[in-house]
Amino acid sequence: MMKAHVSSILLGVKDLATSKAFYTEGLGWKIKDDYGVSVFFEPDGGSRVGFYGRDGLAGQVGTSPEGSGFSGLVLTYVVRSESRVDEVVAEAEKAGATILKPAGALPWGGYGGTFADLDGYIWSIGYSAKGTDQPYAE
Repeated sequence: MMKAHVSSILLGVKDLATSKAFYTEGLGWKIKDDYGVSVFFEPDGGSRVGFYGRDGLAGQVGTSPEGSGFSGLVLTYVVRSESRVDEVVAEAEKAGATILKPAGALPWGGYGGTFADLDGYIWSIGYSAKGTDQPYAE
């Protein structure tokens, strides 16, 4: 049986250099491996995250690179305080992200905000005082 585990997250991006700048200069991520056609960041204990040219990645997995709208994929980043949610959302906005939902109280009792990176990938930044065994990103 397949385990509930993600070894890495590989995102197809339109412009590798621009995406690298957004995540390194804007959000402070550190590059682990840069292969020219793809780049992977330091995982800091979580799943590896990397980028690959959108057309090339689509070809590798046997699909078309065309597409629009909500893909059904949301990347989550769980932090330990409401103030850190505010900080991360502000960092992303300063780096050029589109704020989809400003940080604030969530209907289920948590606190969070959402942004889209330069390629439209959606990041949900969240905090909940109710959870004790959450998969904290930091």
